[in-house]
Amino acid sequence: MENEALLERFRTLVKEKNYRELSVYLDDQLITDIAELIHEEPDDAGIIINNLSISRAAAAFRILDFPLQEDVIKALTPSKVAELMNELPADDRTAFLEELPSEVVKELIKLLDPEERRITLSLLGYKENSVGRIMTPDYIAVREEWTVKQVLNFIREYGKDSETIDVIYVIDEKGILLDDFRIREFLLVSPDTVVHTLMDDRFVSLHASDDQEEAIQVFRMENRVALPVVDDNGILLGIVTIDDMLWIANEEHTEDIQKIGGTEALDEPYLDMPLLKLVKKRVGWLVVLFIGEMLTATAMGFFEDEIAKAVVLALFIPLIISSGGNSGSQASTLIIQAMALGEITVADWWRVMRREIISGILLGSVLGSIGFIRILIWSSFFHSYGDHTILIGATVGVTLIGVVLWGTLSGSMLPLILKKIGADPATSSAPFVATLVDVTGLLIYFTVAYSFLKGTLL
Repeated sequence: MENEALLERFRTLVKEKNYRELSVYLDDQLITDIAELIHEEPDDAGIIINNLSISRAAAAFRILDFPLQEDVIKALTPSKVAELMNELPADDRTAFLEELPSEVVKELIKLLDPEERRITLSLLGYKENSVGRIMTPDYIAVREEWTVKQVLNFIREYGKDSETIDVIYVIDEKGILLDDFRIREFLLVSPDTVVHTLMDDRFVSLHASDDQEEAIQVFRMENRVALPVVDDNGILLGIVTIDDMLWIANEEHTEDIQKIGGTEALDEPYLDMPLLKLVKKRVGWLVVLFIGEMLTATAMGFFEDEIAKAVVLALFIPLIISSGGNSGSQASTLIIQAMALGEITVADWWRVMRREIISGILLGSVLGSIGFIRILIWSSFFHSYGDHTILIGATVGVTLIGVVLWGTLSGSMLPLILKKIGADPATSSAPFVATLVDVTGLLIYFTVAYSFLKGTLL
C-alpha cells in the first residue's frame, strides 16, 4: 500500500479499540485511500465501513471490485447493509445487485426504502448489458415555460440530489424530452430569459434498450459528460454519466483482451478466481485449438509422399506456419481494436479487404525475400540444400507471400463476419486465427512446392 502511514495508524487504532478517533481519522482520508485500505485489510472491512459517515462509506463501496463489495456486505449488520444500500446511487446499487444470486438480491431489496426499491426493481427489469441497467433517475429536469431564474432556483433546491448538474434537461408535461442544456448556457443569459427561447430542439439521447458498448461510441463521438435515456415514446427515464461509461469501457476492454488471448472472459479479478473455475475458463478454447491443430498432422499426412521424396521441405514448415499465424494474429488484433473504437464497421469490409490484400502482399514479399536470401546464404556457407537450392528458395519465398496474404485476410475478415452474424468479434481470437492459418498454410506450402519442384525433387 502506498499510504503506509494510513495503514499503520489504522492498525494501531483498531488494536487500541479507539473507534471514536478512528472514525474521525477515516473521515479525513481520501475515498481512494479508504478503498485501498479495504483492499489491504479485507478482514476489517466491516470496521472500516462502520466507522465512516454513510455518504463516505457509500462513495468508497461503489469503487471497490465486486469480490470486495461482497466481503463488505458479509461483514456488516443487516441495519448497516440497509443504510448502505439506500445511500448508494441507483445505478451503482443495480450494478452490484445484478452480480449476486437471485436469492440474495431478494433479501437485499427488502432492506431498501419503498422509493429506492421501486427504482432498483425498475432498473433490474432492463436487459443485461443494456443502457437501462446503468442509468440513474437522479437528474435535473425543467419546463420550457420557466424563466432562467426559476431554473436556477430549482437547481439550488434539488441539485444536491442529482447525479450531475452539468447538464439540465427540458421536458413537457408528459415527461417527454424536448432539449438539453449545459448549465453554463443558463448562467450566461439574463435571469428573465424564458427557456423556450433558448431551445434549438437538437439533442442526442440513448434508448433504454441500447447496448452499453454502443453507448460508449455515442459518448466518444458526442464528447458529453452525460446523456439522457428515453423510452419508445421519448419519455425521459434517466441519464448515464461519463464515469459509468468509463467503467463499462474498462470492463469491455478487459473482456476483449481476454478473449483475444484465447480464453473466456473472466468475471472477477485473476487472483480472486478459484483455480478450477479459472481452468474451466481456459480449457474450452485450448481443446478447440488443439483439435484444430490436429488437422495440421492430417494435412502433413496427406503430403507424406512429397515429404518422403524431399525431406528438406519439412525443415521450413515451422517457418511457414508461424509467419502465417503471426500475420493473421496481427490483422485480427488491429481489426478488433478498430471495431471496438468505432473506427470501422461491417459495412467497411471491402475497404478493409483491399487494404489487407495490399498489406499481405507487401508483408509477404518482405518475409519471402528474407527467406529466399537466407536459404541461398545458408546453402553457400553452412548447409547445402542440394542441386535445387534456387527452386527450394523460390518455393519458400512464394509460399510466404501466399501464407502471409491468407493470414492477413483471415485475421481481418473473421471479426467482421462474426459481427455480421451477431457474434462477438473478439472470439476470433489470435490463437484461433493462428490455428486456422497453420492448417491452410501447409496446403499452400505443399501446393506451391509441387508446382515448383515437380519433375525435380518431386
